[in-house]
Amino acid sequence: MIPHADTIALAQRLVRCPSRAGIDDYGPALGVLEDWLAGRELPYRRLHGEDGVVGLLIEVAGALPGPWWALDACVDTAPYGDESAWTFPPDCGDVVDGWLRGRGAADSKLAAAMFCAVAAELHDRAADLRGGLAVLLDVDEHTGGFGGARAYLADPEAVRPAGVMIGYPGLDEVVVGGRGLWRATIAVHAASGHSGSRGTAPGAVSRAARLVRLLEEAELPGTEGDFPLPPKLTVTFCHGGQGFSVVPDLCELGVDIRTTPHFDADAAVRLVREAVGELDSRVPTPRPTVITPVASWPPYRLAEEEQPAAALLDAAALEGLTVRARTAGPSNIGNLLAGEGIPATAGFGVRYAGLHGVDERACLQDLPAVHAAYRHAVLGLLGPS
Repeated sequence: MIPHADTIALAQRLVRCPSRAGIDDYGPALGVLEDWLAGRELPYRRLHGEDGVVGLLIEVAGALPGPWWALDACVDTAPYGDESAWTFPPDCGDVVDGWLRGRGAADSKLAAAMFCAVAAELHDRAADLRGGLAVLLDVDEHTGGFGGARAYLADPEAVRPAGVMIGYPGLDEVVVGGRGLWRATIAVHAASGHSGSRGTAPGAVSRAARLVRLLEEAELPGTEGDFPLPPKLTVTFCHGGQGFSVVPDLCELGVDIRTTPHFDADAAVRLVREAVGELDSRVPTPRPTVITPVASWPPYRLAEEEQPAAALLDAAALEGLTVRARTAGPSNIGNLLAGEGIPATAGFGVRYAGLHGVDERACLQDLPAVHAAYRHAVLGLLGPS
């Protein structure tokens, strides 16, 4: 077994390499990982996307035939936010009172280090394994582009995994599903003019305000079947107008709809089109309102007896942990994988605080049990049938 001190030391080095999505160069953090992997003779390679490196892929092939499974942890992070609000430097990477501190400690550099250790342990016993283990270390997750996962699935040299376990933190839950999403921008038009003129028709901002009301008053279904969460609609931005003397001719809205199996992307499209149609009918203008879809992910949910959920839930119980299966409200890489027909868990790890906020930290007291649970889960999936 890789000593936990070695795993913690690797996580500390990663936290000390800032890797904020879209801000920092990921090269230093990737270099830390590559040095560690090369020192243990673990096979790995870089994955590339349109804009450069998007992740590392470790591959441990078993000697016996069987399906491959994957572990996934992101190495890019959220931004620091207001650094003056932190009580310690965001890139300190120190350990105080049993907590690893700094941005990425919880999400998800400790998990990345732990998964490297699991890969090293399995590499030493590959002769007894069926199939193989892939470990994806993603540096394009917090952008929302999920570039590492996309590159992994598109790589012709990689074996497509039978399932994936994603190392988001949280000790008392194994996330087995999530709501999907449908997002769009909506361009609301109007005739421009002088705000002081007589008989001026409603401007684009006023029309957009009516559309917001129509959207937010639209009736959404509640929970149905075995999916525990209802759909949700949120207007996330409203941009339009300039100055005071001009009636604005354009206002753009952002709409985020969280979907479920019983209210999917097609239902979201119908809802928005109906609201837009009602607006254009009640307050007509020469140019119709335009809907431009931006992103869509399907909802998903694994049954507790499905793999890899069953393996992880059972392994956590063997370590004396009381965990429950949960469906998450936000979307995650599990939604992308579900769209590819690949089952995934998306959260089981150490306790944490300050995730995406100030004073992010991860509880190292939980590391031995969490590490053992993932090791047991993977060995159960790769062991004799």
